[in-house]
Amino acid sequence: MTNRKLRTLIVDDELHARHNLEMLVQEYCPSLGPIEMASSVKEALEVIDLFSPEVIFLDVCMPGKDGFQLLEELDTEKVHVVFTTAHNEYALKALKEGALDYLEKPISIDDLERCAERVMKRHVQSGPSTEVAKEIMKYSNLREMDRTTIPTSDGFIVVKSADIVRLEACESYTRIYLDNEEKHLSSKNIRVFEDSLNPDIFFRTHKSHIVNILYHLKGFSRTDGNVALLSNGIKVPVSRRKLNEFLQRASA
Repeated sequence: MTNRKLRTLIVDDELHARHNLEMLVQEYCPSLGPIEMASSVKEALEVIDLFSPEVIFLDVCMPGKDGFQLLEELDTEKVHVVFTTAHNEYALKALKEGALDYLEKPISIDDLERCAERVMKRHVQSGPSTEVAKEIMKYSNLREMDRTTIPTSDGFIVVKSADIVRLEACESYTRIYLDNEEKHLSSKNIRVFEDSLNPDIFFRTHKSHIVNILYHLKGFSRTDGNVALLSNGIKVPVSRRKLNEFLQRASA
C-alpha cells in the first residue's frame, strides 16, 4: 500500500478551532489524514464508530462531557490521543491518563510537527512491521527528535534530548538528570521513557538506568564492575545482559 496516512479526528466545540487545526494538520503533517471533525463527545463517539480514527486531537473543556470523559472510553493502545487546550494545568493529568502528547493553544507549528513525529514513532513501534509501517515512516520528518516532554508534579517541561544526561528509576517514578545539574522527578515509569526516547540517542544499560549514549557517554570501566562513565562524573552500571549490546553501541 502506498501513501498510507493515519485517519485523524479533531474534537473541539469551537468551530474556528477545529478548522484552524485542520488547516495546520493538512499543511504541516503529511502523515495524517483523512481528517474528520466533531464538536462534542457525543458526536465524536458516533464518528469513531464509523471512521475508526487512529489519531484524535481532543479538546479538554467542552459543554456536556469533557475530553477526559471521552478518553475514558478509548483504548489508548489502539488510538493516539493528543490533548489540545488553552489550559496548561491539564497537561500532567492528560499524560497520566494515557494521552500521547499535549498541545497548548494557540498551537505552534513547531509543536505540531514534533507531535506528529511522536505519533508516527509510537504508531510504528506499536504496529506490525509491514510495508504499511515503512510507508508511514516516509512521511515523518527524519530530523532528529531532539525534544523530550517530562511530566512533573505541577505540569510538564520540554527539554532538548542532548541536555539529558541520564534517567534513573525511582520506584514507579523516574528521575531525570540534566547537564546543567537540574533534576526532575516524573510520574512516568522508566519503561515509558524507554519506549518514547530516541533510540539513536539513549540506551537502557540496566533495569534502573537509561543513559544518553550519544552526547554524554565518556567512557567505560570494568574496575568497579561494568560501569558507563558519564559527562557529569557519574558511573552508571551496565548489566551483564546488556553489556555486549552496550559495547557495540559505544564503539559504533
